[in-house]
Amino acid sequence: MSEEYPEEQPAWYAIYTKPMAESRVESNLRAWRLETFAPKIKVRHDNQFTGKPVYVTRPLFPRYTFARFSLSGLMHKVTFTRGVQNIVSFGGRPAATDDQIIELIKSQVDEQGYVRMDALRHGDKVLIKSGPFKDLVGIFDSSLNDNERVSILLTTVSFQNRIIVERDLVTRAGELVT
Repeated sequence: MSEEYPEEQPAWYAIYTKPMAESRVESNLRAWRLETFAPKIKVRHDNQFTGKPVYVTRPLFPRYTFARFSLSGLMHKVTFTRGVQNIVSFGGRPAATDDQIIELIKSQVDEQGYVRMDALRHGDKVLIKSGPFKDLVGIFDSSLNDNERVSILLTTVSFQNRIIVERDLVTRAGELVT
């Protein structure tokens, strides 16, 4: 969070929402013609019956969204917008979020509108989290055109080969696997 912002100058503020109301708040704030940002991620879950992957959209920051506005003119409207719990404040004063933080998060948003958390680079050592190659370590080669699958150079005792797996099955080696 940044230091003091003049109340007339627009700044980004974190808005604490009611449970599961992030999209509603974003829509309501846009109706006030405010610039908003509610970063989302795509989470993979395996269907418990079929084992097939199911992708679910979740907020990057549950119960939070960001809005850019001037406190002097719009604080009251924002505070009483349907779905808003409050504006994140410190010492009784709404705390502005640095523009650079918002820009950094926005720079990680992919073409589909989701924040990419796993920015793998060519040559990164990766661990396969599940599937037939579970617990094998390889070298990240590249993302494929659909961005859902990746190419990995896999080396074992008896062979060396390039395999293609779903991106969500891979994590950087050394990261905590859940």
